[in-house]
Amino acid sequence: MASVISANNLTLAYEGGKSIVINNINFTIEQGEFVFITGPSGSGKSTLLKSMYGQIKPYDGTLHIGGLNMSSIKKGQLLQLRRNIGVIFQDYKLINEWSVEKNVVLPLIITGYSLDVQKVQAEKLLSHVRLSEYANKYPLELSGGEQQRVGVARALSKNPFLILADEPTGNLDEFSSGVVWDLLENACDQLNATVVVVTHKIPTIFNIPYRHFIIENGGVHEVH
Repeated sequence: MASVISANNLTLAYEGGKSIVINNINFTIEQGEFVFITGPSGSGKSTLLKSMYGQIKPYDGTLHIGGLNMSSIKKGQLLQLRRNIGVIFQDYKLINEWSVEKNVVLPLIITGYSLDVQKVQAEKLLSHVRLSEYANKYPLELSGGEQQRVGVARALSKNPFLILADEPTGNLDEFSSGVVWDLLENACDQLNATVVVVTHKIPTIFNIPYRHFIIENGGVHEVH
C-alpha cells in the first residue's frame, strides 16, 4: 500500500507561531484506510483537516499528501491536488443559486467535463444519496440532512483518492447520518479511497475496519 498522508514532526499554528494548536506529531495513513479523528472541542481536529487540503500550511515539520510536500507546494500543484480530494464540510458550502444537480457536479464543471458526463454522474450520485427526485430543486428547499447528502455526493463526484470530512453528521437526523456513513464506507471499501473523518462521536454500527486517532493537548495518539 502507498502512503497517502504522512506527518513528520508536524506542528500547526496560528498567528505566526504564537498560537500552537498541533505540536510535533507523527503518523502515516495508507491508501484505502478509513480513519476517525476525535478529541475535545478546540483540540485542533479541524485545523489538522484543513492542513490536509492546504488551507493552512505547516508551521514546522512536514506534511505530505499524495506525495506532495504541503510546506512548499506550488499554487498550481495545490489546485490539481484539490481536484482529486473530496471535502465534506459541516456547514455544507452549497451554492444556493444553483440546482441540486449542478451543485453535485461542481468539481466536474471546474475541470471542464462535458455536460453528458456531468448528467450521468449527477444521476448516479443522486441515486446513491437517495435524492434523485430533488435534482432540480435548490439547496434552501432541502432539509439540513438532505443538503449534507448533496455535499457528500459532490465530494464523490470525481472519484477522489482522498475524502476529508469535518463532522459530516454533526447536525443530521438518524436517517441522513446512516446514508452518509454508508456512502463513506462504500467509497473506502469499493473505490479504495482513503477517508479521514473528524467527528465527536464514532458511529456505534460501522461495517468496515477503521483506525482511530485522538487529538489531546496538541498531540495525537492512536487507539488500538
